[in-house]
Amino acid sequence: MSGAPDRELSRRGEAYAAWSSPTDQRPPAPADLRLVPPALAVWGTAALTVDAAPGWSVGIAIACLVAGVAVLSASRPERSRRSWARLGRLRAPIAAVLLCVAAAAASAGLHGADVRRGPVPELARRFATVTAEVELTGDPWLSRPRVRGDHAAPIAVLARAEVLRVEEGDGAGVRTRSPVLVVVDADVPGPRAPPTADASAAPAPPGPRGARPAWLGLLPSTRLRVHARLAPALTGGDRTAAVLRVRSEPAPQVVAGPSGPQRLAGRLRNGLRKATDGLPGDARALLPGLVVGDTSRITPELDEAFRETDLTHTLAVSGSNLTILLALLIGPPGLAQRVERRGLAPRLGLSLRTTALLAGALTLGFVIVCRPDPSVLRAAACGTVALLALATGRRRSLIPALATAVLVLVLYDPWLARSYGFLLSVLATGALLVLAPRWSEALRRRRVPARFAEALAAAAAAQAVCAPVVAVLSARVSLVAVPCNLLAEVAVAPATVLGFGALATAQVAMPVAKMLAWGASWPAAWIARVARTGAALPGGGVDWPGSWAGALLLAAVTVAVVLAGRRLLRHPWLSGVLGVLLLLAVVRPVPLTRVITGWPPPGWRFAMCDVGQGDATVLAAGEGAGVVVDAGPDPALVDHCLRELGITRIPLVVLTHFHADHVAGLPGVLRGRSVAAIETTDFEEPADQAEFVRKEAAERHIPLTRAAAGEERRTGALAWQVLWPPAAPPPSQGPTPEPDGPNDASVALLVRSAGLRLLLLGDLEPPAQQELLRSPLAAELAGVDVLKVAHHGSAYQDPDLIRLAAPRVALISCGADNPYGHPAPATVAALRAGGAMVLRTDRDGALAVGGTGGARGEVRVARE
Repeated sequence: MSGAPDRELSRRGEAYAAWSSPTDQRPPAPADLRLVPPALAVWGTAALTVDAAPGWSVGIAIACLVAGVAVLSASRPERSRRSWARLGRLRAPIAAVLLCVAAAAASAGLHGADVRRGPVPELARRFATVTAEVELTGDPWLSRPRVRGDHAAPIAVLARAEVLRVEEGDGAGVRTRSPVLVVVDADVPGPRAPPTADASAAPAPPGPRGARPAWLGLLPSTRLRVHARLAPALTGGDRTAAVLRVRSEPAPQVVAGPSGPQRLAGRLRNGLRKATDGLPGDARALLPGLVVGDTSRITPELDEAFRETDLTHTLAVSGSNLTILLALLIGPPGLAQRVERRGLAPRLGLSLRTTALLAGALTLGFVIVCRPDPSVLRAAACGTVALLALATGRRRSLIPALATAVLVLVLYDPWLARSYGFLLSVLATGALLVLAPRWSEALRRRRVPARFAEALAAAAAAQAVCAPVVAVLSARVSLVAVPCNLLAEVAVAPATVLGFGALATAQVAMPVAKMLAWGASWPAAWIARVARTGAALPGGGVDWPGSWAGALLLAAVTVAVVLAGRRLLRHPWLSGVLGVLLLLAVVRPVPLTRVITGWPPPGWRFAMCDVGQGDATVLAAGEGAGVVVDAGPDPALVDHCLRELGITRIPLVVLTHFHADHVAGLPGVLRGRSVAAIETTDFEEPADQAEFVRKEAAERHIPLTRAAAGEERRTGALAWQVLWPPAAPPPSQGPTPEPDGPNDASVALLVRSAGLRLLLLGDLEPPAQQELLRSPLAAELAGVDVLKVAHHGSAYQDPDLIRLAAPRVALISCGADNPYGHPAPATVAALRAGGAMVLRTDRDGALAVGGTGGARGEVRVARE
């Protein structure tokens, strides 16, 4: 939800400079930069001292305070009046910087002390079990799905909170105020409300009944009494004194409900969710995020698409939301004080003073609905200050307005100085105020239409300035961010305005709210489609060093590209050629990619994707088609592999068993591809991953079938036979014996493709391998061309099966430096002793096999 830290990345900025008056032809005044040095000084000081030792903060504050006062009170020497007059102009700026540094050090020291003081940090170092009274300071959210080995890490509910009272086993309580990260595992029951609690105080979001919706429905300012274990914060340098993992016994209890403003915000947000309940999937998930930053319905797949296209700023609570609403009221701010002012206010006959009061009330309502937490206050402050500066018609006041917002906000909350979201907000706003108007003017001089020039300049300026910081966070650079932002920008305003209309009317007229939400669903669905399409492009992003050195390198490259671009604009033909080349690099047509890179090799029949510690393989089934066997642990990695192979149609997905390193990447397989069916084993363990597969199939209306030995299928030149697991016996023969575990329930396939014979063993271990050798199908296994080695090449292999198969090529899918020691040296040695060429993805990357196979045929293996 909006409380998640990663939702603070609002890189579109908190102002929209393109709304300044287009009729103002006066030459631009020089920028007023007097407040920039104090703002940067406050920012840098807070970032360095917010978690420093108290002595450093006090020392810096006192030293700079004394120095600043000394500079201001220094007397003028009689003999050097002329030189003193020159230096006197610098006295005020120098003193301002010193005094601001002193104030920042003092504020940062006090805020840092809040994290370190009290009993909580010491109890966390001892991993003490305590009973604590906590107050939520933000919306709860779900942890991101992760795969650890062959299991998916449990998804927990997370929330920011402050510990108000803590007591150990002796019952002695201590009052404190320490910020903590609350972790609630899936087995923890929902908090019990006190008998007098207001039922509307904490509306639960739509979803199945259970503990998780109850926790996610809690509103900020709610007070809870929990039994929990404290642990040190996983990362230093942030405002978390400890991690508080809630225990299931005794059950958590609500001590006090949320405050009035939070209850009002909760009802409004809940009304918006109800108004969007009947919308199609993407619009239903996206609209609350666009309007109030409520991302509780955003799926990991859609979230990844927004990240890959640098559109996550549309889901964050930012000043752009407020700017759109205020622009609807007052029109272009540059005309706000003129006779020809626009917007709803003059049409309603409202005076300037009444309009200003109404705009203030709208800003207050925005803060209440989107939660009055630091990120929202930051957005409101930046958006309001910038709009007021624009409304005055004085472009020269824009930079001072931004500097003032930075200075005030960092002094109010020094932790913002270390927030990537705050950094991206300021950078994007500065780019829109400084670079975008100049770039827009340059484009108009070259006969680019004015509206398109403004939009292109704004998107390009924000991307150019923010890209180095985004690269630090994601270790990649998006090549489609600017066009995707341009395409999405046209839909953001109507979706936001109609969405706020639905939010406002849901409490009094739900049918009207549903109608407005339906209208907003069209632009919201367009934004989602832009994100999905951009993310599906094979060359949409480039891997980049995720460090500050990489950021500096990208900044240098960006400057070089901008300087070169100025020259290229003078040569339209050359610009067009480079544009076509960039388009080809992004789209990467498979025939062209094959000619340039040699991947995928012509005539490939089997490909093993490099997905880390997991399995994902593809059997070629015609032009653009492939049967996918397992999906790996990461949707992004398997999706990238399939895009590189040019797979758009999948007749069948075979999931050999339900371990997470084989099925967790299923959304990446299904992303943007037509899938006819999914086939799995009938042993549904682990249960959570089996349920995950059923849910993914049901959401896309893909039939789900069970594999059994003896099944044979064919598509074109590709044919395969299921070897394992054995079919269930008739009921008269008694119950089916259960395998030893999910690995021994793996689907094993014998594949024939244009003369090649391939044996895919899933994760079968020796008991099942030995049973397979005793089955009637064992004779089919002799002398295969390619063996997909079972269980990532672990030591648990049956030597008789390896000798019988006698593969010419043995392929092992495993992750680099995995903690299991896969592949085992003994397994690799046994395969090589049998004459096999052994290749592994951790060293050789993705692999593709071709050739005619057979005793006299050839087997070709290519590396990506």
